[in-house]
Amino acid sequence: MKSIIENINKAFENKVRLGIMSILMVNDSVDFSTFKELLGVTDGNLASHIKSLEKSEYVTYTKTFENRKPKTTYYATEKGKKAFKLHIQAIEKLLK
Repeated sequence: MKSIIENINKAFENKVRLGIMSILMVNDSVDFSTFKELLGVTDGNLASHIKSLEKSEYVTYTKTFENRKPKTTYYATEKGKKAFKLHIQAIEKLLK
């Protein structure tokens, strides 16, 4: 018999990482400044949580320049989307 918490993913246990993935699930892409504004976190805090999701291959990014200023835009990978959906389904199952 499968455990009801089997698909709860440790990568999403932190509220900032949960917020990052939630935002990316409903948006094709999000830039660093928008994340910072929506989540109300510091640059360093946001950067460390995004880095953790990158290491898990759940998030990827592109770097561009706008008016000579660097702009980093983040995307959820297919692997990240699948893992996050499983995580949310597991939480929903647990709450029932």
